[in-house]
Amino acid sequence: MDQLALLFIVLLGAVISVPVGDRLGLPSPVLMTLLGIVLALTDFVPDVDIPPDLILPALLPPLLYAAVRRTSWRQFTANKRPIFLLAVALVFVTGFCVAAVAHTIVPGLSVAAALALGALVAPPDPVAATAVAGQLGLPRRLVSILEGEGLFNDVTAIVLYHVAIAAAVSGEFSAWRAALDLVLSAVVAVVVGVALGWGTNKLLDLLGDATLQIGLTLLVPYAAYVLAEELHGSGVLAVLTTALFLAEYASDADDVMTRLAGHTVWDVVDTLVTGVAFGLIGLELHNAVRTASGRWGELLGWAGAVVGVVVFVRLLWLLPATWLTRRLHAMRDTEEDIPTSWRETVVMWWAGMRGVASAALALAVPLTTRSGAHFPDRDEIVFIAFGVIMVTLVVQGLTLPWLVKRLGVRADTEVEQEFERALAVRAAKAAKRRLREIESVEDLPEDLSEQMLRRAFEIGLRINPQIGDEERHEAHAKRVRRLRRTRRIQNEMLSAARHEVLAARSEPGADPEIVDRVLRHLDVRSLR
Repeated sequence: MDQLALLFIVLLGAVISVPVGDRLGLPSPVLMTLLGIVLALTDFVPDVDIPPDLILPALLPPLLYAAVRRTSWRQFTANKRPIFLLAVALVFVTGFCVAAVAHTIVPGLSVAAALALGALVAPPDPVAATAVAGQLGLPRRLVSILEGEGLFNDVTAIVLYHVAIAAAVSGEFSAWRAALDLVLSAVVAVVVGVALGWGTNKLLDLLGDATLQIGLTLLVPYAAYVLAEELHGSGVLAVLTTALFLAEYASDADDVMTRLAGHTVWDVVDTLVTGVAFGLIGLELHNAVRTASGRWGELLGWAGAVVGVVVFVRLLWLLPATWLTRRLHAMRDTEEDIPTSWRETVVMWWAGMRGVASAALALAVPLTTRSGAHFPDRDEIVFIAFGVIMVTLVVQGLTLPWLVKRLGVRADTEVEQEFERALAVRAAKAAKRRLREIESVEDLPEDLSEQMLRRAFEIGLRINPQIGDEERHEAHAKRVRRLRRTRRIQNEMLSAARHEVLAARSEPGADPEIVDRVLRHLDVRSLR
């Protein structure tokens, strides 16, 4: 089997793992990691030959961009305190604790190399967190915190990692220099993200065509990452800033086709890239096995100790941090999304799985130092890192659904339904206001005006059938049954038309381009 065939198998697994995961109640990233492990242990599967410095820029930008599309800037600003405690403070605490333990138990491991290990295993994975949270039906407040933590902790961890690697390679370290690099990296990333977001927004308006607009959005995450990295900024933060800017300012409420097609395209990208990323994590197991040859007991002991630090530092941090956030929330009456019970805190703790960023950073550890000597204990660092990834991703990922069910942590459906009902009412009222505005400038027949008024009410009723009185519900139900029958007949008619047009495509003298244009017209008509 060659590399291309292996890539096809991984991509196929990425597609199949979604319905299988839904059927088994397991996150698809965990299933893809298990598939990668199985492939890595198979003799006929080749070693993965991907330059380590390409893994992070190739996989992380589209995954982060897709994740940001599901959230908003208001959500981040409302949860800035929990996100700071988890995505910044906890990453530093975990990194330093892991560095202290690793420096103590691994003979000859320098402080800088130990800190590099701590930095690369510190951030929970944003992709695993959002995938797991979405499939388990967790409360929206927990999903918001996990998404915010996962998106921003990579920024902190990668900067800390680069500082540690630079110190290990050069043998020099300056705390002031490291702090300055952190600030400058963030400033450059934000400037690049805002500038690129503004430019992309203007270019989207100029393009006009849905195909070109979606194609541009596929390029933007990579452009943000590469441009920021070239200017010595944080590529991850630049991608997040660009995506948040576009989510706020590049949304045209009336551009229905672009929005629908864009969601579909990005769902496909998210599914495939996520599958490849976690499949690669499993496939890298062969490197760990080769490193551990003859040293299994020693290396497994070190990896177990670091896993214990990573897991329990998160718990010991979350307990007081959650309590403090609750107290401040009660004192200031803010709109923060916070865990409301110890059960939700436990779920947040166990959801801290490591993934793509940790694997990419581990593989990107340099082979040599500036003097030409081998990087200190590189093989040991990579083995320990993959031990942490495998245990947290596979063990925690497989047991998290059971834990959520056992603790009874579920989404507050009543709150979600009430919010949906409020949005339905707002939508109906907006439609009625617009109808009154039209009536003030146009002379509408009375029967048409009444019909449009009923349609305005039905807009809200189709979003949430719970609005309105019983009489209107009954009348609406009759209209819905009549409409469904009409649509069924219309769909059968359109289906016959599409089959006839497709048959014409293979007839002599038929222009395929004209046939496809007519077919697209029928497809669009079917969506109405």
